[in-house]
Amino acid sequence: MARTVARVIVDALSELGVRQVFGVVGDALNPLTDAVRTTEGLEWLGCRHEEAAAFAASAQAQLTGTLGVCMGTVGPGSVHLLNGLYDAAKSHAPVLAIAGQVPLAELGSDYFQEVDNDALFNDVAVFRATITSPDQLPQMLETAVRGALGRKGVAVLTIPGDLGEREVSTDRAARFSLNPPVSRPEESAVRKAAELLDQAERVTLLVGRGAHAARKDVLALADRLAAPMVLTLKAKEGFEGDANPFQVGQTGLIGNPAAAAALQDAGTLLLLGTDFPYRDWYPEGKTVIQVDTEAAHIGRRVPVDLGLVGDTGATVRDLLTHLAAPPAGTEGARDRTHLEQARARFRHWREGQARLADPAHDKGLIGRVRSSLDNRTHDIRPEALAAVVDRLADDDAVFTSDTGMATVWLSRFVEMRDERRLIGSYNLGSMANAMPQALGAQCLDRERQVVAFCGDGGLSMLLGDLMTLRTHRLPVKLVVFDNRRLGMVKLEQEQAGLPEFGTVLDNPDFAAVATAMGLPGIRVTDPAELEKAVRRAFDTPGPVLLDVLTNPDEVAVPAKPTVEQGWGFAVAKVKEIVRSHGDDSAH
Repeated sequence: MARTVARVIVDALSELGVRQVFGVVGDALNPLTDAVRTTEGLEWLGCRHEEAAAFAASAQAQLTGTLGVCMGTVGPGSVHLLNGLYDAAKSHAPVLAIAGQVPLAELGSDYFQEVDNDALFNDVAVFRATITSPDQLPQMLETAVRGALGRKGVAVLTIPGDLGEREVSTDRAARFSLNPPVSRPEESAVRKAAELLDQAERVTLLVGRGAHAARKDVLALADRLAAPMVLTLKAKEGFEGDANPFQVGQTGLIGNPAAAAALQDAGTLLLLGTDFPYRDWYPEGKTVIQVDTEAAHIGRRVPVDLGLVGDTGATVRDLLTHLAAPPAGTEGARDRTHLEQARARFRHWREGQARLADPAHDKGLIGRVRSSLDNRTHDIRPEALAAVVDRLADDDAVFTSDTGMATVWLSRFVEMRDERRLIGSYNLGSMANAMPQALGAQCLDRERQVVAFCGDGGLSMLLGDLMTLRTHRLPVKLVVFDNRRLGMVKLEQEQAGLPEFGTVLDNPDFAAVATAMGLPGIRVTDPAELEKAVRRAFDTPGPVLLDVLTNPDEVAVPAKPTVEQGWGFAVAKVKEIVRSHGDDSAH
């Protein structure tokens, strides 16, 4: 018996090992969701918003490297997928989105809810097509999946509403065989890079997510070069912890002075698997060597003296064979002063951060002075919250973080040691990603701890999908940094010398909202109760929302604060004080 279009698609997804499909049911999707319903081992995860579905599918793709799948029905249902799919595209996550469409005969007639999906997804998708005949299957599905997996991006397949139940006349099993290539640069280029590195007195590595699979080789290279290792945010996973004696944290606005100094003090920079985008944070006048799988990424952010296009692991292994060997009987030919100074600075910075994160900090003399300036209502310090979570969370926990200040505190106080994983909207920079990404991560393993660092603005944007966590009994721990602000925007305004405007959030009691939705909610306002509340949240079975009222005036000092930023902040604070004295409703 011939299979239907819906059955061919769903059977193929099951054979690919897809375990969940995320979406919102509706008309054009009905044949597909019914096929999911009757397929053993494949679960329909009904979300409250298609954007959450796309974020969840993207998170699964990023964590597994395999295909994530989401669905949106005709018109608005597909439009709602778009932001989450952009996040997948910017994160190079292989995601298949199945979009509903009006019946074939109505295409082009401005029919109710009709949207041109092929035009809508043109910018976000590596492949997009509308099926107009059952005979296009399974070939069109194979092309879509190969595009998503092979190019690490989004594929969108649009199914008109009257096509899902039609039979495929030339039925066969779908074939998806893919063997990912391992590329390496020309040997002459590797030799040239080795010569430059041998001649360099001080080398610093800037390591990104693209080097994750080559961790052992990258550590060996850092040792050979006596090079401190600056990490991008996405490289925290895999390169942090005591097992890496070379890392000095991150640079950029969320970074630290030790990392900034390690870049500035180097004579040669070696970029491995990163397209770190913030040009202002690259030092000038350095010899730069970059390794990346994409030729278009070479020199895109900073002028490069030598580019090596190839797989990071294969390239680093080749480099190690071409670097000059240390003299026999010595620990290493290189002076390790540059590395040791960078590590000492990093340790000093971390010690200072640990003091700030102590919940009892504000009770000391320095803390009382500081509080009188920036925390007069004695709210909980966000540094303290992040540090407690770091200390109490499992060593194999999966973390997600909302864009903004929640990511700042995770970046500085949560260590991706051991088997911890990290997901966030770190390329697109979308709000509201942490909770739905945690949803997708938790579906992969309902026993593994998943912790979402949620901003209050981000959480409230897709608040409805708290119900999805409850309905599917997903034990995500939601940690809400409730500073009643769009905190990053507030900081940006003040650094520019502008008074805070439009950032104040009139929040509900999120713990009470969660309780009303059927999830345990815990609200914390007293710093002395912080650790006990975090322990209770982690020890409580099932999903939990921990609503922590944090200081809205906390300042995250950049790695290289400028005079202009300091002056702008001072001017903004004066303006805010004057405004608040003149208008009692200003805040």
